[in-house]
Amino acid sequence: MIHASLALARRALRVTARRPQFIAPLLVFPSLLLAVNSGGLSQARNLPGFPPVQSFFDFQLAAAMSQSLLLGGVATGIAVALEIELGFFDRLVTAPIPRLSIVMGRLLAAAAIALFQLSWFVLLGLIFGNGISDGIPGLLIVYGIGSIAGIGFAGIGLTLALRAGNASSVQAIFPLVFVVLFLSSAFFPENLLSWPANIIAQYNPLSYIANGMRAPIIGYGGAEAVLEGFGAALGMAVLFAGLATHALHRRLRAG
Repeated sequence: MIHASLALARRALRVTARRPQFIAPLLVFPSLLLAVNSGGLSQARNLPGFPPVQSFFDFQLAAAMSQSLLLGGVATGIAVALEIELGFFDRLVTAPIPRLSIVMGRLLAAAAIALFQLSWFVLLGLIFGNGISDGIPGLLIVYGIGSIAGIGFAGIGLTLALRAGNASSVQAIFPLVFVVLFLSSAFFPENLLSWPANIIAQYNPLSYIANGMRAPIIGYGGAEAVLEGFGAALGMAVLFAGLATHALHRRLRAG
């Protein structure tokens, strides 16, 4: 199964590289929002209760990463849905490979793409911000939480694609990405959010993922934020990988 999963992951990466319309929005949209928020809300860091940061850009960097990873999950779902519509999926399930490798290959590709997305924003941080406050160990933490979260978000898109079977249904969840983002502490500290957003943010896994990646970037939040970030990311990865596998079995039975 490992060999088949790796082969399918390599294919998914090649297809993504040939279709820049899949990867460009994952970087362009979050980068634009990062620039707008950093320029227009820079004085927010002077509010009482705001974490100590050298610049608002550094605080927003984890939000941009989270947004990009969420969009990556949508892109994964769209890519799989297109393969179902075009008939490639039907040829794939008739191939002599373990069925689980179909899911695992996509998730492995999503993890690799997530590392590329994170590297883009780390580079922006080095150019326009103050880099990673905690140095190389902090960078590894960002990559660890982000890549695992990327698997979880890809699992969401993959589950929707396997259930719906068409790209338009997966595209319909695009607005929900921003709802989930703004009802978390990704863009603004939870203690400064108004009701009911502050309550929802407490139960939103994205809050813990964003805070976990932010902690080593700004040097504030400590081990607790990092552990919560890893826990939330791992929980989402396991949950939605399982749901994607279940959705695959349902589609195979229905077919």
